[in-house]
Amino acid sequence: MDFLRPAGWEEALAAKAEHPTAVPIAGGTDVMVEINFDHRRPEYLLDLNRVGELAEWEVGERTVRLGAGVPYTRIIEELRAELPGLALAAHTVGSPQIRNRGTVGGNLGAASPAGDAHPALLAAGAGVEVASVRGTRLIPVEEFYTGVKRNALEPDELIRAVHIEKADGPQQFSKVGTRNAMVIAVCAFAVALHPRTRTVRTGIGSAAPTPVRAREAEEFLTAALAEGGFWESGERITPSVARQFAELCSGACSPIDDVRGSAKYRRHAVAVMARRTLGWTWEAYREGNERTAQCA
Repeated sequence: MDFLRPAGWEEALAAKAEHPTAVPIAGGTDVMVEINFDHRRPEYLLDLNRVGELAEWEVGERTVRLGAGVPYTRIIEELRAELPGLALAAHTVGSPQIRNRGTVGGNLGAASPAGDAHPALLAAGAGVEVASVRGTRLIPVEEFYTGVKRNALEPDELIRAVHIEKADGPQQFSKVGTRNAMVIAVCAFAVALHPRTRTVRTGIGSAAPTPVRAREAEEFLTAALAEGGFWESGERITPSVARQFAELCSGACSPIDDVRGSAKYRRHAVAVMARRTLGWTWEAYREGNERTAQCA
């Protein structure tokens, strides 16, 4: 196994173009496990730790451009206001040591259906910036996942950054595991309210071959909130609306039975998480409206 260590981004792209089978490594929290258990034996490892720009981010008017090498700890500590859903998901990743090394770029590269960052990225609205010596393109995150542990990257491409919409409303993330910490998700769910566009987005993890959005549930809830005047009134969402939303989220799943949980349990758990996270986010929205009214 050869070790490639480019000093900058252009050198990294050139190395990937010359060695398309090279496996990128930054935090190494997924790749090294596979190598240590002899599940993977790549011909080349492409170390990206000297590419400084990958560990940087930029906060714009509407989006955050998050470098592919920004560790979860930095998101938790410094981007909680802009990316609350992703910060909550980052809290559930492994141990402090793993959060100090692991990255969203690595999660995307691995493309595991159980990756903790995926539901939050889907719910927030994100695009994956990828590049090669041929140029750069931006892939909507829901189009990035193409199968179990497969993504839309071409052999000569690397993930450069993730463009994530800044939160304009409350966001939540919930995860079920076989224990309280350092666990792969049995299933996970994220929801984000977008008051500016008066829409709702979701993300489901570990309950289908790829991370998915519950699009029918999103459309139902977006229409229900508009028709009921909930955005303006701030009234509590009725139990029947919450229940229908939860059922539609469960229906968006296509899970399997495995050692961590049955398909039936995963569908049930997603419904429970959908109903609960919707309640939490809507209460946060109502409290924000009340504070605004008091200050007016």
